[in-house]
Amino acid sequence: MNVYHEQRSSTKDHRRMTAHRIFPKQPTDNISLPTLLLKQQPRTSTMVRYSAAAFLAAICMLSSSNGSIGNVGLVRAAEMTEAEQAAETAAANAAAEEMIEAISTPYSPPEGSSAFAYEAEVNKMLDIVINSLYTNKDIFLRELISNASDALDKIRFLSVTKPELLGDTPNLEMKIEYDPDAKTLTIRDTGLGMTKDDLIKNLGTVARSGTTNFMKALKESETNDISQIGMFGVGFYSTFLVADRVSVASKHNDDDTQNVWESLNGEASFHVGPDPRGNTLGRGTEITLHLKEDAEEYLSPYKLKEMIGHYSEFVTHPVSLRQIKTIQVPKEKDEFDEEEEEKKEDGDDIEVSDEDEAEEKEPEMEEVTTYEYEQINTDPAIWARDKDGITDEEYQEFWKVVSKGDSAGDAEDWTHFNAEGNINFKSILYVPSEVPFALQQGNMEMMKPGLRLYVRKVLISDEFDLMPRYLNFIKGVVDSDDLPLNVNRETLQESKIVKIIKKKLVRKALELIRKMSQQEMPADDETDEAEVDADGNVIVKDDADKKPKIHPYITWYKKFGLSLKMGCIDDSANKDKLQKLLRFKSSKADGEDEFVSLQEYVDRMKEWQKEIYVFPGESIKQLSESSFMDAFNDRDVEVLYLTDSIDEYFIGNVREFNGVKFRDVTKEGVKFSDEDEDLAKRRNKVYADKFSPLTKYLKKLYGADVSRVAISKRLGRAPAIVSSTEWGNSANMDRIMRAQAFAHGVAPGENMMPTGILELNPRHPFVIKLLESIPDDGETEPPQSVKDNAWILLDMATMSGGFPVRDPKKFAARMTRVLKTGLGVESLTLADEIDPPAEEDLPDEPAFEMPDGFNMEDLNLDDLDM
Repeated sequence: MNVYHEQRSSTKDHRRMTAHRIFPKQPTDNISLPTLLLKQQPRTSTMVRYSAAAFLAAICMLSSSNGSIGNVGLVRAAEMTEAEQAAETAAANAAAEEMIEAISTPYSPPEGSSAFAYEAEVNKMLDIVINSLYTNKDIFLRELISNASDALDKIRFLSVTKPELLGDTPNLEMKIEYDPDAKTLTIRDTGLGMTKDDLIKNLGTVARSGTTNFMKALKESETNDISQIGMFGVGFYSTFLVADRVSVASKHNDDDTQNVWESLNGEASFHVGPDPRGNTLGRGTEITLHLKEDAEEYLSPYKLKEMIGHYSEFVTHPVSLRQIKTIQVPKEKDEFDEEEEEKKEDGDDIEVSDEDEAEEKEPEMEEVTTYEYEQINTDPAIWARDKDGITDEEYQEFWKVVSKGDSAGDAEDWTHFNAEGNINFKSILYVPSEVPFALQQGNMEMMKPGLRLYVRKVLISDEFDLMPRYLNFIKGVVDSDDLPLNVNRETLQESKIVKIIKKKLVRKALELIRKMSQQEMPADDETDEAEVDADGNVIVKDDADKKPKIHPYITWYKKFGLSLKMGCIDDSANKDKLQKLLRFKSSKADGEDEFVSLQEYVDRMKEWQKEIYVFPGESIKQLSESSFMDAFNDRDVEVLYLTDSIDEYFIGNVREFNGVKFRDVTKEGVKFSDEDEDLAKRRNKVYADKFSPLTKYLKKLYGADVSRVAISKRLGRAPAIVSSTEWGNSANMDRIMRAQAFAHGVAPGENMMPTGILELNPRHPFVIKLLESIPDDGETEPPQSVKDNAWILLDMATMSGGFPVRDPKKFAARMTRVLKTGLGVESLTLADEIDPPAEEDLPDEPAFEMPDGFNMEDLNLDDLDM
């Protein structure tokens, strides 16, 4: 770090110098302050800056003793009486308060400079820049850093063949300085620099792209003799978002003179001429912004450090910020003070005790301002390097940079690639190993975009949606030379270039996840310590005793599988790729970590099987014990268990996998082709005719509580079950919809349950007995017990189908009647309340007394057999 000191002048001297700047010495005998103020009005019509602070500094020069103004020579106190002095002072103060807005310092262009007019469209463009193009004022610093980085890249390129171009300024760097007193912000680089003609041509013309011309000249030149200079373009004018006046000093190797360009915000002209300071840069460009009053936040070192780190974190060249600190240091003595002190010590014959000698005299302290440069961009841009030369440790370290603590743990995997074609860009994409907190809570709105977009290592935005929402857990960087810097985020988001980049990134991300799923199972960990018995023999474990290995992809999928299923719904273009990445629990995957892919399911389907059977529900245990599984277990047919809430939406949108349709086992239409088709038709017809009286009666009894009563073709051991219509909501979907916390238009407790299909098992004794219990004529009313049994059958079927009981009160009444009959209870009238006799008062329990000679301290708990 570069550190240097500057001792502040006294407050009095500072005020005096400020006053001289406002009121230059001139013959002012007998001139009152108001008169002088009137004479200090601007002489030109150019834009001026009012300085209230400077005026107050001049007012502070008023002497409190006699009212005269010291060192300025405005009033001769000797020629005025005391009353006149007081009156003059009062008048001056009053005039100062009334005319403080009128005091101004007229703008003076750089000495020796010439005025030039902007191009005709500049004023219109500046209005667009300030009011439309940029929505964030912070962008100005990004633009200036980008321009400086381009200038440094160009001189570095040219110096490869001509090292002498670096001259006495070999260090390629940027430095940023702020001055709270002058209210200026300075950005300085040691890049290529600009000549006087370059300043006129480039900073007086809007939308002139230096980088484009440089690369065009590079391609057209056979000798690589590039003479292009660092042009600025529209981005430079973003400085007027925060500045009243902008000064650009620049020195080019082809020009012996350092020139300065300067312009006021809102003027139609600018000035260019030799820099009065001389050659202070050696080579490069220095931009000084005279900030507006509402832009003084950019004088804060904390704000600047945050902005520089945000936009130039990976810029190739060092970017340093000058920090200003005030410290206390011992005051340096001048030669006169040292001689006087030596004489005093020589002439002092008084004896001094040892104690007095031990006491050291504290040195006199003074306030010193120090300036220290701190480099901000210390993180390497590893995406610009060859991936073969980057270690896994470096990738993991860079992961910590791009993740910014949003995801715990290391990266699960990554891909580093260069995309070439119509659009060229470099990128590193990371897949996290742990779910981000916002994704854990299911709050997609809190999920920040994970990719940062750079142009030549300068950050454009970290708010672009370069990934669809189902891949918003992907982190990384994208760096393209084909993107424009000076457009706002909204415009760039809709550009064709960004859409092409987004399409390629999604394809690369899915390819990365696919490779993760196809990784080989890791080898056994041979570092585990072997167990030995009492004789020292190694105990050989059976394979059954070993903990089953889990594929790394399964571990990752259990955390992020929901996002991939969401992708099947949102991204129809990549639906087929995403389905191959999904994993499911099934009726043939018993282990907790055993999953099957859709391709594995299709490969082991029965020969007669034409559909993929899926079963949505709350838990694996509930699904495996459901009556819907009886027929599938009997036929040894695999069923996929869908226990995620998004599975219902997934199946409803996707419909099929590689031409094989999904079939929800809880809905009608489930057929098995493992038996003779003709026999099945004849059997179903006989069952339908036989149980027709029962189905008609039950439909009449249940009314709107069921949509249809039918004879089931798939039930095994259950007497009946309620299934859903093919296009209706399943029981699980109904449960999900009723659980919506933000559902509108539904009163609490309102019955929203759909009516299902009651499927009867024609072979079950309950159904056969119920058929025998109803009258043959169909007109006679059956007894209440038959009705109760029929309703209880529906209640059982409803709960077996996953639906809740429709009317709990009626269900409780029916069960009460069944219990009454089963227990032989004649009446439900409550028995009389008992009247137990009063109990005699029991004697108090005797107090426990410790045995004589027992001491608690003698009790040793270690001797007890616990």
